[in-house]
Amino acid sequence: MAVIAQFHKLHFSTFLLTRAQPPPSLSRHFKATLCSKLYRLPTLIRPQSALSTAEPIPVSQFVEPPPPAETQSPIPLDKLFIPPETEVSLDDPTTRVLKGSNIVLSKYARDAQVAQAEFVKSSVKTEDCPSDGSPEFALVGRSNVGKSSLLNSLVKRKKLALTSKKPGKTQCINHFRINESWFLVDLPGYGYAAAPQECRTDWAKFTKDYFLNRSTLVSVFLLIDASIPAKKIDLEYASWLGQNQIPMTLVFTKCDKRKKKKNGGKHPEENVNDFQELIRGYFQTTPPWIMTSSVTNQGRDEILLHMAQLRNYWLKH
Repeated sequence: MAVIAQFHKLHFSTFLLTRAQPPPSLSRHFKATLCSKLYRLPTLIRPQSALSTAEPIPVSQFVEPPPPAETQSPIPLDKLFIPPETEVSLDDPTTRVLKGSNIVLSKYARDAQVAQAEFVKSSVKTEDCPSDGSPEFALVGRSNVGKSSLLNSLVKRKKLALTSKKPGKTQCINHFRINESWFLVDLPGYGYAAAPQECRTDWAKFTKDYFLNRSTLVSVFLLIDASIPAKKIDLEYASWLGQNQIPMTLVFTKCDKRKKKKNGGKHPEENVNDFQELIRGYFQTTPPWIMTSSVTNQGRDEILLHMAQLRNYWLKH
C-alpha cells in the first residue's frame, strides 16, 4: 500500500503534449490513432550510430512451439486482454491465455517464428524512417531496463542490438527488419539523468513525434523493470501513451530476479500487480501485459505470438 500511496496522484508534465480524451478500449486500436502534428522538429545533428551496417544476419530457424496456454485462467475475465473477433469464456476449454500474461490468443496468432533479422538503419526523425509500409513494433522503456537484451532474445541473436551496462546507449530510432516483412524498433531509453539536458530533450521530441505520426506503428511495447517497485516516470509514460490513444503492451522485464523480502522488498509478481493497480484508473480496459526474462527466455514465445496476432489483424484491417 505504501507504493500505491506514493503514486496516487501523477503529474503528466514530463510527457503530456496536449490534453486528450480518455482512451477507448485498447483492444480496438491495433492500428495507431494518429494525432495532428503538434510541432516541427528542429534540424538535428545526426549522432553516430553504435550499430553495425553489416549484411543481413541470418538467424537460426526454430520450430514454432504450440501456443503456451492455460485452459483455466486464474485472471478475472474483466482483467483479460481480449483481441477483437475473439469469443471468451473461462468455462470454455478452448480459451487460451498466454502463460505469464493476461493475453487471450486469437485466430490471428500465427506465423510467429523468426527466421531472419537484420539491422536496417538509424534515424533521428520520423520522416527518415523506412517507408516501405511494413508493420512495426516499438520497444521503449527506462534506460537500462533491458531493451536491447529483449530484442536479442526475440531473434535468438546475442549481438543484433548492442547491449551496454551504461544507460543511454541507444540514441536513435533503430529499425530491424524481421523475416523481410515487419520491423522491430529500438527507441532511446528515457529517464537517464546523466545524459546532457539537450540530448534528453531531443530524444523525447523525436520519440513522441514517432509515436504520434508513424502510420505503420502497430503497438508500443513499454518495458517495465519488475525487479523493483513501480517508478513514477514509468507510470507517467504509460499514461501519456494511453491519453494519446497509442496501442500499448506492458512488458515486465527481469522477472528472473528473485529478491529476498528484506526491508519491504517484493518479488517480481508483486511489483507487476502493484503497477497494474496504479495505472488502472487511467485505462477503460486493462492493457495487455507479459512477464519476461532475457536470461531464461521467459515470455519470448508469448511476445512473438502476441505480436503475430496484432500484426495479422493490422494487415487485414
